[in-house]
Amino acid sequence: MEKCCRVVLTGGPGGGKTTAADLYRREIGDQVVVVPEAATILYLGGFPRQGENGVRKATQRAIYNVQINLEAAQAAHYRSRVLLCDRGTIDGAVYWPDDPTQFFEQMGTTLENELSRYDAVIFFETAAVGGISIEGGNPTRIETIEEALRLDQKLKNLWSQHPHFVFVPHNKSFIKKVNSGLVELAKIVNQHDQNT
Repeated sequence: MEKCCRVVLTGGPGGGKTTAADLYRREIGDQVVVVPEAATILYLGGFPRQGENGVRKATQRAIYNVQINLEAAQAAHYRSRVLLCDRGTIDGAVYWPDDPTQFFEQMGTTLENELSRYDAVIFFETAAVGGISIEGGNPTRIETIEEALRLDQKLKNLWSQHPHFVFVPHNKSFIKKVNSGLVELAKIVNQHDQNT
């Protein structure tokens, strides 16, 4: 069985990850399969987005487990394709109400183990760094610009420890930003094709 290549698209709220993932899939074609964002699936299904610490921890545990199983299902179905994950298992650590190390302990894993699940990380910096509204019509987005900036930095601190971390900075032109990310993804897909 051929091994899937897993690439995470991550970054703070309002970075354009979901839009970019769909555009990448359309541009690159059958070599890429998008693994949808687990949090959005659960929030749209009724999981609470806010609440006391116990509620937030239960929600993050559910997101983590859904993410693991979404990736496993897509990897089993699309054995040799590139899985483009709209967020990854590490993201929950910055939404955890306590110290991020407690998130990994609660999930029975480590940051190192979670980083090793993925072949590459493409980090889309939030548009909040440019003072741009991050609302964008997403019904599950509740963060302010200030919260988006804080989350973006925390996510970057964790994900940048990956050996194949690619940073896509904010650009006032979303098209230029997406194109920059597309170039990086194309490199990863080409490398994967050469290795399979």
